[in-house]
Amino acid sequence: MLTDDKVNELFCMSNDFCKFFDVMLEKYTLKSDRKRRYHRKSTLSKAEIMLIMILFHDSGYRCLKHYYLEKVCKHLRHLFPKVVLYNCFVELEK
Repeated sequence: MLTDDKVNELFCMSNDFCKFFDVMLEKYTLKSDRKRRYHRKSTLSKAEIMLIMILFHDSGYRCLKHYYLEKVCKHLRHLFPKVVLYNCFVELEK
């Protein structure tokens, strides 16, 4: 199990990557004519979703649903205060 300091360090790295990736994605993708957005902004950031996936792969759990419900929602709640339901997490993961 990773310590809270290591988790914070991983979050900083994933946040830096997401910021860089968003800039590059905006720069090199085609612009859309549509201005309409159908989905609300999530409460979890892209970096938090990426961090949860990194922690899942390091955890030894086989099932993401069990890891998310047992570990993230219960034991890592202090690291992810705005955690969403599992179904919403799976939609955000895409």
